[in-house]
Amino acid sequence: MKIGFIGLGNMGGPMARNLAAAGHEVEGFDTASVTVAGVSVRQSATDVATGADVVITMLPNGEILSRVAREVIPAMREGAVLLDCSTVDVETARAVAEDAAAAGLEALDAPVSGGIGGADKGTLTFMVGGQVTAFNTAKPLFDIMGQKAVHCGPAGNGQAAKICNNMILGATMIVTCEAFALADKLGLDRQAMFDVASTSSGQSWSLNTYCPAPGVGPQSPADNDYRPGFAAELMLKDLRLAEAAAEAADADTPLGTAARALYERFVEEEDGKGRDFSAMLPRFASRGRS
Repeated sequence: MKIGFIGLGNMGGPMARNLAAAGHEVEGFDTASVTVAGVSVRQSATDVATGADVVITMLPNGEILSRVAREVIPAMREGAVLLDCSTVDVETARAVAEDAAAAGLEALDAPVSGGIGGADKGTLTFMVGGQVTAFNTAKPLFDIMGQKAVHCGPAGNGQAAKICNNMILGATMIVTCEAFALADKLGLDRQAMFDVASTSSGQSWSLNTYCPAPGVGPQSPADNDYRPGFAAELMLKDLRLAEAAAEAADADTPLGTAARALYERFVEEEDGKGRDFSAMLPRFASRGRS
């Protein structure tokens, strides 16, 4: 396919590189000066959208996505697919899909899970909202960039799945860090704590796969001084999106709200910015009851 890729940062760059390595013709654009192996970098978003079979966006937020969509939709050929892999609010995803449909395009919202490592290795998970026909068109690309793509329903449902998933992730990481900090104070060895909880009812992805305790469990950012695989400020962004969606849907999410408040404090008032979201463990380990 001829692919236009807009947003060649830490996530988009490796994704575009993997598509090019698989033999697709990839033209890219980013507001920063970047070089991506196999990707022909152009001067504007409309340049890469013109004539493309699929235009992929990986952008920081909904406001930027809306602006880019307004630029590229008129440049895209009828029947092409606008595939957004950003994490944005559900309303923006649905509005972009409506604008695309009005112009004779198909649109997918397909946020990802797996972080920078998953983008680099091509092992991302895609949560996809939009038409089944568009999903089938994009499926070969998902298979290159990731290990799994789940069609979640109509436009916006990919974003809904992403924020619900990350609300679970944020809350479980916090309680996992709290439990390790409590184990420390009770004199329980961290390895013993892991060996018990990871094979009993306390197990979770946050514990078993991404353990926040250095030297315990599989390799994780905790073993690299909490340099981010998934930055705390990105977790905060997703928790804010989840809370906004809950307010709009009149859903009661007290643990999601508590997780948002804790990450907000961690990022904006403490030392969480620029650290992995699992760096909540040293935060709790250094504190008493307040």
